[in-house]
Amino acid sequence: MFESPDYPKALDESVFDSWLENGRNSKISYAYILIVWDELEATYFPVFVENRDQIQDYEPYGHSSQRQTLVAAYDLYSESRIS
Repeated sequence: MFESPDYPKALDESVFDSWLENGRNSKISYAYILIVWDELEATYFPVFVENRDQIQDYEPYGHSSQRQTLVAAYDLYSESRIS
């Protein structure tokens, strides 16, 4: 995933799949998974949120000077990309 010059580095599909599984198995009823890039650590990490409006808590990658920026957001169950 994210294998283009538009992204900081590629993300292994198996890592993404494990994040989806972890979110779905959580006792908290998450609805979305956010893929966030941490500039200082040079790595992706997942953020699980319950409400779509929480996606706005992260500025988009490439348009922010923040340390942690949003690369993509997905519906946790349909796996459709929403941002």
